[in-house]
Amino acid sequence: MPQNSDFQEKKSENQAISYRNRLNSWTIARLVAQQKRIIVARFRTRSDADGYIQHLRQQAPQDAFEIFFDSQSKEATI
Repeated sequence: MPQNSDFQEKKSENQAISYRNRLNSWTIARLVAQQKRIIVARFRTRSDADGYIQHLRQQAPQDAFEIFFDSQSKEATI
């Protein structure tokens, strides 16, 4: 089947993030020096994030973790 050569997908500078990535808004991050965050995992629900952070705190009690809601508003603009 021949392809439509007239259609060319254009990528804009302000490319929106996919719907699937927007579903996982609850984020767990590990705090490192100077209050920088390293994202460990993302979850759809707060309760899933709470359960996983309990597991992380048992496995690595010396590390500091936090849960926050990452709305990703800058990336989600169309």
